[in-house]
Amino acid sequence: MKKRILLISFFISSMMILSSAGNLHASSSGDVEKNIAELTKYFESKGYDFKSMLEDSRFKLVEDITSKFTRSAEVRIESLEDYQQVLRIDKKVKVLPEFLETYIADLEAAEAEYGIPKQIIAGILGVESEYGVYKGSYNPFNAYVSMYAEGYRSKFARAQLEELLIFAKKYDLDVFEMSSSYAGAMSYAQFIPYSLNRWFVGDDLYDMGNNIRSVAKYLAHFKEITGDVESAILRYNNSELYRGAVLGLAKEAEAILESE
Repeated sequence: MKKRILLISFFISSMMILSSAGNLHASSSGDVEKNIAELTKYFESKGYDFKSMLEDSRFKLVEDITSKFTRSAEVRIESLEDYQQVLRIDKKVKVLPEFLETYIADLEAAEAEYGIPKQIIAGILGVESEYGVYKGSYNPFNAYVSMYAEGYRSKFARAQLEELLIFAKKYDLDVFEMSSSYAGAMSYAQFIPYSLNRWFVGDDLYDMGNNIRSVAKYLAHFKEITGDVESAILRYNNSELYRGAVLGLAKEAEAILESE
């Protein structure tokens, strides 16, 4: 009887979770419920009180998160010019001088320590967060659970969710108070949890100096693997359009620095 009550309770909780998914197709509801139950079982076996996390009022499935990936700019757009317009590169260029002036000491320190040109670091941070303006309007826990629920890159989503919980526990963070992109990338460097746990420098996600050093450390790691910084940029985002946008901003930064 006790087992039956627990099963009924979990079923009700699952249906409440499904109701937060909005316009998920009815035909997929069974799969979503199954996937969430599967994910819960995995994390409960790891010692996490995962059911309580799902019952938190701040937990919400991101509706049709799969389409956010399949309709991303890198997928839809073919020309660098159009891609730069979507990224609002002109606006990033306007705020670039102030960013360089404010953080030149951090940029030079990162360049000296990791061997990554400061203009490349600036290019990455400009594309990723417009130099600290953007930190994401989603929640990473919700994003990764939603990916798994929809069956989109399930192994990746579960792995990142586990990395996220490890990071949150390490720094005593409330996972629901964390911000991310729809892809679960966080802070101004837009690191996924795996990258946070390996390459983020410092313990304050929103300290720009930490982000500058973290970008440099990340690129230095992949520069050693790929042989050059241009190839390492593709490990940040495997898109030629993305690399073109980063290098374009880096060229602007270099011109500003040389004129001073």
